[in-house]
Amino acid sequence: MFKVTDETIRRDLRALEQEGILMRSYGGAFIQSGVENLIDSTIRTSVYVESKTFIAEKCKRLINNGDVIFLDNSTTAFYIAKEIKDMRLTLVTNSLTITNYLAHQGNIRLIVAGGFLSAKEQAFYGIGAEKAIKEYYVDKAFLSCRSLSIENGCTDSNELWTQVRKTIIERSKERYLVADFSKFNQTSFMHICGFDKINAIVTDKPLGPEWHSALQSFDCGIFDEGRPDSFHDNE
Repeated sequence: MFKVTDETIRRDLRALEQEGILMRSYGGAFIQSGVENLIDSTIRTSVYVESKTFIAEKCKRLINNGDVIFLDNSTTAFYIAKEIKDMRLTLVTNSLTITNYLAHQGNIRLIVAGGFLSAKEQAFYGIGAEKAIKEYYVDKAFLSCRSLSIENGCTDSNELWTQVRKTIIERSKERYLVADFSKFNQTSFMHICGFDKINAIVTDKPLGPEWHSALQSFDCGIFDEGRPDSFHDNE
């Protein structure tokens, strides 16, 4: 379209990334900000890999053999699935990607919350998925969101995934929000929940004192890089 070389495009994308305007990914780039900006799951899977791996490793320490857990359709949840594939679990998910990945793991009893299939997200949504989730109670749910802010709580860009996450929050004994550093201090289009609904946040970077103070008021724990072996409160 612009009659420039591939190297010019790469150089421009590098410059825009350094300015914080976009994030480069394999084969392209995407803009992180915007309350209603939807990003394809294939792009999200290839960015912040170290962060998602770190978070997944910490989540594994929260899971015991015999647990019933829920993993949503976030790319971070897929990294959790990779970490727990050898454990003996019952796993409920609306993610086709996770379903395909764990389909041949005999040690995992897999329950798929079916419904309408999003080809772009490779996940199930809608009334069917929500009804399926309502049939079960789980010990621990691991869910993500697009954005987190102290003022507005957990938010997402898409109503479909927001409703799925709202449903599982009501069916879980323990609820863990998994979010890498890029999602903090932003707000997206749809409200999922406040921090009073979350047992703890699992993230990859130490949170600032303002976050510690805010989460303490909601009795929401933190599991971050600051203390990688255990949850800690805000004292």
